[in-house]
This record gives sequence, structure tokens and C-alpha cells, in this order.
Amino acid sequence: MAIEYKINSHLHAKDVSNVFKSSGIKRPVNDLDRIQKMIDNADICISAWDGEKLVGVARAITDFSYCCYLSDLAVSLEYQKTGIGTELVARLRKHLGEEVSLLLLSAPTAMDYYPCIGFEKAENAFLIRRIK
Repeated sequence: MAIEYKINSHLHAKDVSNVFKSSGIKRPVNDLDRIQKMIDNADICISAWDGEKLVGVARAITDFSYCCYLSDLAVSLEYQKTGIGTELVARLRKHLGEEVSLLLLSAPTAMDYYPCIGFEKAENAFLIRRIK
């Protein structure tokens, strides 16, 4: 399996939605207009491709100077546990540089995963949840 990684390649909502569905991440997968807005308004999208098939995505919002919010990290189920998620985060960090901290909100099922790829748990975060 030769996975190709791309930074800010044009992504289509349907492909990203399919990765989200397969990965198990909870996103508005049936609202393709909203998914496309999520993609188009991100500062960085790093994608993983198996030939023409999108198999992973890391979508982030950043100021490129101090902080970056990793809003989506998703890998299609059949490609999980192959290092793609780790590589997406590594490429994001390299693209951002050493001055930028990376933060995210984890799904309950992924709480054990993120420490394995270099994240430390933070106890000082606050959240106002979206209504929709």
C-alpha cells in the first residue's frame, strides 16, 4: 500500500463524507453543503490517498504563528492501524513548524489514541457546544 499525502489538495464533500462515515467520526455526513464549507474554510487540509481514493483527512484551523486547532482527524476503517493518522498529524506539525501548538477535542472512543501519537491530555479547556 503506497499512500500519497497532499496538502491543501482540492477535496470534495462526498469523498470527505465517505471517510467520515467509514472512520466512525461524528460529523454532519449527510449535509454535503456543510461538509464542503468545513473543507473550504479550513486553513489546512492534509489528505491521504490510495490511488484515486481518499482514505484519510486532517482538517485544521490556525493562525500559522501560535496555535492550531485540529478539527478533524479521520481515516477510513479499512486503513486504520496502518499509521495514516500518525502520518497526517506528523505532516501537519511539520507544515506548521515548531512555534505552533496543536490542540484538539477527542471523541470518547479516541482518548487512548492521542497520547500514543504525542498529544498530552489537558485539563484546562472549556467548551460551548454547538446547538446544531
